[in-house]
Amino acid sequence: MIGKVTLNRQMPELLPGRYLVVRPYSRRDLAGAGPGGEETLVLYDELSAGEGDLVGLVEGREATAPFWPKKVPYDSYNAAILDDVDFEPVL
Repeated sequence: MIGKVTLNRQMPELLPGRYLVVRPYSRRDLAGAGPGGEETLVLYDELSAGEGDLVGLVEGREATAPFWPKKVPYDSYNAAILDDVDFEPVL
């Protein structure tokens, strides 16, 4: 997580929760080859991730699955707070 989003007005479809700004790690980032892209996402968070925490995110249609049958306008969802990542690139 790199920041928070504050809403001035709220749509009725949005559930109470936190909205965080996150930067996904690429394979290059995980392999330690230096930073990749600068893409950022807004993530719905029910798990109370803190700044600097590693989170496991889900994107797309799967991001709305925890709220089924309610329809929500989320593109990414915090599925886990990670303690550590062990990545071995495939050659």
